[in-house]
Amino acid sequence: MVRCGAFGDMVLLTALLRVLYARFHSPADIVTTGPWGEPLLRGQPGVGEIWSMRSRKAPYWLSADQRRVVELLRLRGAGPTWYCDSNDAARHLLARARVPDELIVDAQDHPAQPGEHTVEQWRRLAQIMPAALNAPAGAAGAADAVPPGCHLQVGDPQRIDLEVWLRARGLSRQPLILFQIGNKRTMRRGLRRLAVNHKFWPAERWVDVLRHVSLQYPEHAILMLGTGPEYALNQQIAAQAKIARLYNVADDLPIPRLVALMSRAVGLITVDSGPAHAAAAVGCPMVVLFGKALPSLYRPWGTAGAEVKVLCGQVAGQPDMMGIESRSVIEAWSSLKIRDAAGGGVLTYTGALSLRL
Repeated sequence: MVRCGAFGDMVLLTALLRVLYARFHSPADIVTTGPWGEPLLRGQPGVGEIWSMRSRKAPYWLSADQRRVVELLRLRGAGPTWYCDSNDAARHLLARARVPDELIVDAQDHPAQPGEHTVEQWRRLAQIMPAALNAPAGAAGAADAVPPGCHLQVGDPQRIDLEVWLRARGLSRQPLILFQIGNKRTMRRGLRRLAVNHKFWPAERWVDVLRHVSLQYPEHAILMLGTGPEYALNQQIAAQAKIARLYNVADDLPIPRLVALMSRAVGLITVDSGPAHAAAAVGCPMVVLFGKALPSLYRPWGTAGAEVKVLCGQVAGQPDMMGIESRSVIEAWSSLKIRDAAGGGVLTYTGALSLRL
């Protein structure tokens, strides 16, 4: 399988992977780009080897990563291949690896149908066989046996790592509420809103929501998520909110720990983002603020069926996150069916905190 997507794209891909695993009873090897595919999907059911490149668009002879992937594919041998990108930037790698077109199912040949959610598109694609391959026996009903949606399995090593991390911060026994304020475009040019950042929501509105949640759940710890570059943004908003039990953890959240944290939390308030899809994939209830993207196509959808409340706004008749008022987020959160204080269940860990994982 070839998919060179962002964090959320790789979470959505699990909808396809799970159907293919049910059809072939064999894991799929994955070719991807970026730093998130391998730590996100490693060890997931239906996932085999994961081969990552820095870029699929760099000139081939200048990219050692691309040449390494091609060599690995040649050693592996050609097999049924699902090409899941919306352009041809990585197709040349399959040609160089001598994967014939008759063994490739290309998503570009099977575009999304009108109004079709991405999860359903991937499930449909998983049921299409390459021209050179007959469907495996009994495969016709494989998709029906796989619940629709995204799914991420959280293993015991992840849960132990999370418990050690929470203990070190004094949060081990506390119920947790999560906030994802930033997105991948937030920090490109500082903290000011960019015209291209359609997922920006003003700091003063985040402060309103944080204060309300803190008053509503005074015994809960509130954790502000993000990547390293979003830490400063979280700090500025936290300084304005001036509430107790608010923790900025954006500087120490590798992907496996983030996913485990979402499986543990009682709920999440987030912009439309990759972490929102990951939260749905581990059954975390959430309120999601959408900007330009269509919720009908990209609404977080997990197999666990946790409640997801989607909020959309308009400015000058156009979809815009700036049209969402803080009171709307507060109302949605107040009526959300969050998990109990134990979240998805806490793994009891009695070992020494110095355990190396």
